[in-house]
Amino acid sequence: MVATDARSIQHVPARPEKGCAAPNMEVDIKNLAKTVLYSEELEINLRVKDDKEVFKWFLASLLFGARITETIAKNTYRAFERHGLLDPKKILSSGWDFLVNPIMSQGGYVRYDGRKSTQILTDCEWLLEHYDGSLTQLHRLAKDSKELESKLLEFYGVGEITANIFLRELRPYWKKADPEPLPLVKTVAKRCGIDLGRYDRKSLLFCRIEAGLIRSGHRLRGLGKTHGEMSRKRKNRSAKE
Repeated sequence: MVATDARSIQHVPARPEKGCAAPNMEVDIKNLAKTVLYSEELEINLRVKDDKEVFKWFLASLLFGARITETIAKNTYRAFERHGLLDPKKILSSGWDFLVNPIMSQGGYVRYDGRKSTQILTDCEWLLEHYDGSLTQLHRLAKDSKELESKLLEFYGVGEITANIFLRELRPYWKKADPEPLPLVKTVAKRCGIDLGRYDRKSLLFCRIEAGLIRSGHRLRGLGKTHGEMSRKRKNRSAKE
């Protein structure tokens, strides 16, 4: 049976493969099913299928798509929100200098501030020019999920990761939104004995499980870096002794 909501999940412990992710880490499928989505964390309501809300999520996805921490991406989105820049026309009117400072500066998005500001302005212009500022129209014009992803990849600086971030939480609400789960999701799921094929990929339940696996994967990467740094320090001390 393909599960579509949290009530249909049986309480069966996941059986991790040998060498699963990290020592003493348990992945409870019921906890994953309760994961708060990234859009929900930013108080973006995709359920209403409103263009304004979808654009907010698009903007957030552009921020999440760079090699920066989730915290910086969320803080920068909040900076856009505080300054009332959650509309493509308003963002264009604000100009590049204003995006760099105060927006990017307040969010801590300093490493790629100029590049990301250019991308956001260019993408707002593209959205207005080709889809009258409506991402819902972009979805409507796409023939299928593959063409939908292709249309997103036409935006300046949008690659497969950013397109995936944007589309994966829209699966339950956009008929043609159905991106393949990221390799990170599949890897963590496999290592922790979670069969993703049991769940309807277009369901909200799957989105929550996916978001939970992504967060788990990010934590594990952080643990790996920490363990690696500790190991190098021990080796350096031993060499000095």
